[in-house]
Amino acid sequence: MIYTVTFNPSLDYIVSLDGFEKGRTNRTVAERMVPGGKGINVSAVLHNLGIGSVALGFVAGFTGEQIEKELEKTGLCTDFIRVPGGFSRINVKLKDYDGTEINGMGPDIGGEAVKMLYGKLDKLGKDDVLVLAGSVPKCLPAEIYRDMMEFLQGRGVRFVVDAAGGLLLGALSHRPFLIKPNSQELGEIFLVTLSARESAVPYAKKLREMGAENVLVSMGGGGAVLVDETGAVHMLQAPKGKLVNAVGAGDSMVAGFLAGYLKTRDYGHAFRMAVAAGSASAFSEGLAGKEDVENVAAGMR
Repeated sequence: MIYTVTFNPSLDYIVSLDGFEKGRTNRTVAERMVPGGKGINVSAVLHNLGIGSVALGFVAGFTGEQIEKELEKTGLCTDFIRVPGGFSRINVKLKDYDGTEINGMGPDIGGEAVKMLYGKLDKLGKDDVLVLAGSVPKCLPAEIYRDMMEFLQGRGVRFVVDAAGGLLLGALSHRPFLIKPNSQELGEIFLVTLSARESAVPYAKKLREMGAENVLVSMGGGGAVLVDETGAVHMLQAPKGKLVNAVGAGDSMVAGFLAGYLKTRDYGHAFRMAVAAGSASAFSEGLAGKEDVENVAAGMR
């Protein structure tokens, strides 16, 4: 089974505006509210592709209740821990302004709630997959990804880490099955600027040398790169299509890779599925469905 962890789920309030002016009342022309969070997005796309998963994490207050209700409507399997104080965050995303967003803080997560999460993780074993995605709230230890992987070490669990900076680097010592930095995050680790796909390859290889088995680098409109566990390099250009909504595209890549790999155990196929899923979500109002991914994959060269 695949398990995803989202420490700070959200209700994403995605709005379109005819124009935006500081200091003035700005009115939306289109809006929608959907459950968000990187792990939740991975679980949602896996569900759309016919792959089961369990979404773990913490929710609180009336917004937490709404997150659970909305996910239940989609048929997604969740096992969230309810935190007694505060409320799950609301993130405001200005769709027409190049990814501009305002993200909320979320509830305080106490030690007892963290122990409950470890209790759920204690059930994982051989051939399970644990996806750790996104940032960690300030109320939690900065090393919590590493600590969770250490807790499960030796059980045959495959780890997937989609995080930036120290969170990602701290996880490498436990040999994650897959990591997915984007080109900006990869460049920040090594203090370089990456543009062409070829420029990302040596740094992806360095992350493999540091412990990761497979390194998938998303580069937006520049395509993507995979250096797999054998050291083989795969590169694909971005499929052609109209960018509608970039929210969740990277998470969709993780889901597509897992779906492709679990079906065929072939890294080339998994990589194509990753790129197809990420692009299909970018071309959609919401997260990509199975038909969307298949249509994009069919048109890829």
